Amino acid sequence: MKRVLLWLLPLTFLGLFYFYPLGSILHLSFARGEGNLGRVFWEAVASPTVRRVLGFTIWQAFLSTLLTLMIGLPGAYLFARYRFRGKSLLRALAGVPFVMPTLVVAAGFNALLGPRGWANTALMAAFDLTQPPLHFLGTLPAILIAHVFYNTTIVLRMVGDFWSHLDPRLEQAARVLGGNRWHTFREITVPLLTPAILASALLVFLFDFTSFGVILVLGGAGFATLEVEIYYQTISLFNLPMAATLSVLQLACTLALTVIYTRLASRLSRPLDLRPQEHVQRRLKTWRSRLGAGIIIALLLVLLISPLFALAARSVTQLTSSRTREGSVAPGVTLAFYRALSQNPQESLFYAPPTTALGISLGYALATVILSLALGLPAAWALARDKKSTLNQVLDPLLMLPLGTSAVTLGLGFIVSLNRPPFDLRASPWLVPLAHTLVAFPFVVRSLTPALQSIRPNLRQAAAVLGASPRQVFRHVDLPLVGRALLVAATFAFTISIGEFGATALISRPEYPTVPVVIYRFLSRPGAMNYGQALALSTILMLAAVGGMLAIERFRVADVGEF
Repeated sequence: MKRVLLWLLPLTFLGLFYFYPLGSILHLSFARGEGNLGRVFWEAVASPTVRRVLGFTIWQAFLSTLLTLMIGLPGAYLFARYRFRGKSLLRALAGVPFVMPTLVVAAGFNALLGPRGWANTALMAAFDLTQPPLHFLGTLPAILIAHVFYNTTIVLRMVGDFWSHLDPRLEQAARVLGGNRWHTFREITVPLLTPAILASALLVFLFDFTSFGVILVLGGAGFATLEVEIYYQTISLFNLPMAATLSVLQLACTLALTVIYTRLASRLSRPLDLRPQEHVQRRLKTWRSRLGAGIIIALLLVLLISPLFALAARSVTQLTSSRTREGSVAPGVTLAFYRALSQNPQESLFYAPPTTALGISLGYALATVILSLALGLPAAWALARDKKSTLNQVLDPLLMLPLGTSAVTLGLGFIVSLNRPPFDLRASPWLVPLAHTLVAFPFVVRSLTPALQSIRPNLRQAAAVLGASPRQVFRHVDLPLVGRALLVAATFAFTISIGEFGATALISRPEYPTVPVVIYRFLSRPGAMNYGQALALSTILMLAAVGGMLAIERFRVADVGEF
């Protein structure tokens, strides 16, 4: 009964704001298909176009996951086994892309590798070219590199954190018994790491499988995943039966992946006698270890940090009309784009300046933090109490479903279902925080559950033996130990809300825009000033994400957590 009461509030929220809107849009969609659900579904599955889209969705997700593991596993080894200067800062910077909105990432890659990006500008000036030599945007490599940019931090954190807790004495014992370095790694380390590697690979594949903004913005019209096809069928063709069919197909794949993921992740979250990192990690002493660490760090900086620095540099750079001796456009340093954020050039009464959008985004983020913690803490507590119970094994995968659901489908579901009293929220500003909470809620649960499970049971038993009631045990034992994990979860929710764009673009009111929505408006308008203001806002959003990730690194509990 206590476990059911803990699940009551989270399940009520998911029922009202996830399953009910999703069911409403599916019902409306199939009703427009004259109620013939089976015919519409099987016609869509048998369609060559849908098969091609599904095949490309799986193929690009597989390639992206493989590349992410190739980049992330060496970095996970470096973070797990060595101490070096700037490690916390590098780890935080590597986590920034994960919470960055797609539009900001697209602007960063455009500033670095676009037709007028830093790379093409330098090559044109060096070789006296009239056309940019690099054609990056609108290609499959652009999609794959952007996915690696987004998801490498998942491998760094999940595999690296678990690796850092493996007792090095196991490897030392194998070496004493005659095993060489490669044999020890293959027979001891790899089997222990396999659950962490598979869990991180499944999570990366899930995010790549449901990718929308990367495909739409960086891939261009020549590429389409299930998510992009749902958007196209809904917005362009208004073919709701087909969009609903594709959503059901996507949800079925997502549910299967989340069930497997939660099974693997449960093997990584258990009560641990956490050893001090000084016993596991060592300094870079030999020239080989320093060379290898330097190569890995350089690769991570180039792949994960260079687009962000290119974005920040371009936000304070304005290409002037004067030309150098080589014939290239000379850049000039300016803060005009930042000053323009507070201006109303047309003096419109209905104009909402970007500075107002910053305040609105902060308000939405604070509301998201409160809602996410109020819902996530009971769910995490229920999962941590008895992770092997049938109820928890059934409900745990459901928490991940909002991450794998089309933002377009959810947005339309909000509009269709929440239009009648007592849930007439279409004109309410609370609709956006509710949507953000749906996205942040799984991350909050995944951050809190391992921290709660890592609390040693004998601490609670000792408090109970000394006469403490369950409420006193929670207040004086559990809450102080999980307090830092609460700060990490709150920071995750805050940064995710600040950068969320997919659902917000559909349900936000024009007078209450968020920063990503304003960035999209600037990017969709011609003119250097609009583009510069988009870069300036993107840089501000990036700095907020950097601050959030630094706070996570500061407050996380001994590297406990799935993210």
